[in-house]
Amino acid sequence: MSFFSLVSILISLAAVSSYINYRYIKLPTTVGVMLVALVASLALVLIGPYAEGFREQAATMVSQIDFNQVVLHGMLAFLLFAGAIHVKLEDLGREWLPISLLAIFGTLFSTFVVGGVTWLVLGWLGLGIPFLYALVFGALISPTDPIAVLGIMKSVGAPRQLEVQVAGESLFNDGLGVVIFLVLLQLAGFDEAAGNGVAAPLSIGVGAVGTLLLKEVGGALVLALAAGFITYQMLKRVDNYQVEVLLTLALAMGLYALADALHLSAPIAVVVAGLFVGNQGRAFAMTEKTRVHVDGFWELVDEILNVVLFLLIGLELLVLPIERGWLAAGVLAIPIVLAARWLSVAGIIGPLSRVRAQPQGAIAVLTWGGLRGGISVAMALSLPANDSRSLVLTLTYFVVVFSILVQGLTVGRVIRKTSRLTAGSQSSSRL
Repeated sequence: MSFFSLVSILISLAAVSSYINYRYIKLPTTVGVMLVALVASLALVLIGPYAEGFREQAATMVSQIDFNQVVLHGMLAFLLFAGAIHVKLEDLGREWLPISLLAIFGTLFSTFVVGGVTWLVLGWLGLGIPFLYALVFGALISPTDPIAVLGIMKSVGAPRQLEVQVAGESLFNDGLGVVIFLVLLQLAGFDEAAGNGVAAPLSIGVGAVGTLLLKEVGGALVLALAAGFITYQMLKRVDNYQVEVLLTLALAMGLYALADALHLSAPIAVVVAGLFVGNQGRAFAMTEKTRVHVDGFWELVDEILNVVLFLLIGLELLVLPIERGWLAAGVLAIPIVLAARWLSVAGIIGPLSRVRAQPQGAIAVLTWGGLRGGISVAMALSLPANDSRSLVLTLTYFVVVFSILVQGLTVGRVIRKTSRLTAGSQSSSRL
């Protein structure tokens, strides 16, 4: 099947799923589309014995999609830039401490807690995997992906402070999570899969980890600021919204590709550049007409790609190598990840609330609203072929599906409940 045919099918399926959700299911678009895709995939699995060849054709189509390349080396550039360009540095500045602590220490803490507990649980179930590979699972499942929840938080009137914290954390812990994942994957003895699909051994000293992190993150920051400044100077010298939209598109795509080629953290580079252009560029290098068109363009790109991404997550069920003995492990992985998230959030927000006011229920909202999404699935699918890969992929899929369908659909209730508690406590204090 040609690339154009494959993309045409995906866009058509995304459009039909969006229509079905809008007319009949009425869930948030991304969640509804994923639910439709999951139900369709499950139906194909169930009718497979009675519709010979039909499920195989659908699975063959899905297997032609390199999820890792599509997400980590394609969609992610657009999604992160679209998210960063609408975030105000002023808001991030006010919440820099909780955002940085959650994105850095929260992600690291969650990685080791999830990895360690998962290793123990899998050993208890007789499904033991190497400890470093369990840590790899912790790294790929720890970054939050609140694509679906941000819209819900706005619609139910969540405190602005929480919106900024969730958005800021997700923008930066995606990039950091990818870096930690790659470092642990190398420490585990593997780099990316070789061309024949067999894992390629790699050795790296523990002492080199700090240097690698400095290169990945520090180099990305320098490259992003340089590229952002050059783009900003170009934006100042033109007054044509078509050209300016094209310049922002070139920045997102070109910078991501260049950082990738230089082995720097491409996600962090794109986020920093998006923040630079979205604040400095919007304020001093764009007219009002240009700002409207740039905002509209990136909002549309964000919406379309999110719908396609969640459709792909649902369709992955057709090719997921789930074994019956792994179901218990997949179910147990859900509370493990949630508990690690709660511990990391409570360990950071709790002490901070003593020196700086936090919204009522911040720990509950940040815990339940820390969704996992396509980035985690993409990293799991990028794992080299070995005895542990399929099990880790199954655990990841269980957590992601639960996160999006259950947490994504109920986080609004958590926000409303905490808002009522806040209003009630304020009324009591006034009395």
